[in-house]
Amino acid sequence: MQRLKHIWFIALKDLKLFSTDRGALILFVLFPFLFIVLFNFMNLGVTEEARLQLHLVSGEAEGSYSYQIIDALESSGDFEIIVMDYDQAYQAVEDEEISGFIAFPADFTEGILTGAGTELEVVTDAEATEDREALLGLSRSIASQVGAVRIIVSSLEQLQGQGAITPGEMAQIDQIIEQIIQQALSGQGVGSQSFIEYSTERVGEVEEVSPANWVIPGYLVMFVFFAAAVGAEAIVRERQNNTLERLLSSSVRRESILGGIFTGTTAKGLIQILIFLVVGLLLFNMDMGNSPAAVIVLAILMVIMSAAFAIMLATLVKTQRSAGSIAVLTSLVLAPLGGCWWPLFIMPGWMQSLAKITPHGWATTGFNELMLFGADFGAVVPEMLALVGFTVIFGAIALWRFRTSAV
Repeated sequence: MQRLKHIWFIALKDLKLFSTDRGALILFVLFPFLFIVLFNFMNLGVTEEARLQLHLVSGEAEGSYSYQIIDALESSGDFEIIVMDYDQAYQAVEDEEISGFIAFPADFTEGILTGAGTELEVVTDAEATEDREALLGLSRSIASQVGAVRIIVSSLEQLQGQGAITPGEMAQIDQIIEQIIQQALSGQGVGSQSFIEYSTERVGEVEEVSPANWVIPGYLVMFVFFAAAVGAEAIVRERQNNTLERLLSSSVRRESILGGIFTGTTAKGLIQILIFLVVGLLLFNMDMGNSPAAVIVLAILMVIMSAAFAIMLATLVKTQRSAGSIAVLTSLVLAPLGGCWWPLFIMPGWMQSLAKITPHGWATTGFNELMLFGADFGAVVPEMLALVGFTVIFGAIALWRFRTSAV
């Protein structure tokens, strides 16, 4: 019981110091919301539904069969067609500006009319597996229809070679075949069936998601960790001015001192997340998803992990200045790397993998799953366990290295 009282009074002392520090209150409570307001309004409307983008390249002149296919796809209204130069499109794929494109060769029309055949080229980013399959599927559809026309033309040429069709009749048939191809390509054939058949499926209604659903969790993770990390500076200061030594000499045990510091740091973080969540819900139309309990648990685990990191950092440095510098540097590096400044799911695969070495990456991934994609509690258990793992590692180092004297 005595130990609990000591822990409580040490934690209460830290909270009083925090509440009287105007600079700290502005930095860790008001300053984050300046970012939230700014980025919330910058990202308004980013979740509106957009048409599918299809990047195409043609080596032929306008009016050719390849351009008739392009016009038919564009007139459907389901695609946003972007016609590019081959070198420009290829460079865009290399620069990861687009995921891929389909290229019609310069002999596409000639290959259809003569029956000689033609080839389509599909160029995609190696990591864009879903886009690659979509482009390959569309190119196979084009190829199958072109192949059917090629069989007809070849059959007619064989009949002509056998004398079954006169040259005059063949010329008329060629004109009919060309008209059929042109009508099919432009979607004006019998029954208005397009030369290229495709279907799009709408699964549910696309609802606009408030930008606050990813902006606020990202900055919650960033500033909760930042506040705790900077708190390591205060721990080092108390060690240097012998405050911790005086506590130890007044019958307060080492474990109680450590527990009090941890409790005080955690309490400050809990106050932060409470403010973040309440303001987010009331002012920014934030939606906590299908499992608000999971959001709260994930936020609490992030606070506990940050408190453990702060104490660990305080045990690894010798001076107050180095504690502050390392806290700021660590926070500014881990925040963008862990997806606090932008959603990780829009980043390249290698960056998503790299984020897994940071607690921020696990926390923001969990928040995104819950608040953007409607996941339930069980879906984010791995993220919660990862934060527990980081807490255990940081806490073990803090217990091992913690000392009350500056010597």
